[in-house]
Amino acid sequence: MSQITLYLDDATQALVEQAAQAHGVSKSRWVADIIRKYASHEWPQDCLNLAGRFADFPIREQGADQPADVPRVGF
Repeated sequence: MSQITLYLDDATQALVEQAAQAHGVSKSRWVADIIRKYASHEWPQDCLNLAGRFADFPIREQGADQPADVPRVGF
């Protein structure tokens, strides 16, 4: 198992300690869970379950009688 060193300001350290205690896990476990949650490259299952659920979602079709799009400014 790997180890990392984190340098946290006092306020952030307090948040980590409070969150870990509230979830009933160690600080290491809480940080690891957060990393897994936010570093994942997959869509959450809740989002995947929404696929196809919006039958009336407006799709802009070519040639449809809709107002012209606004001009875009390059970035």
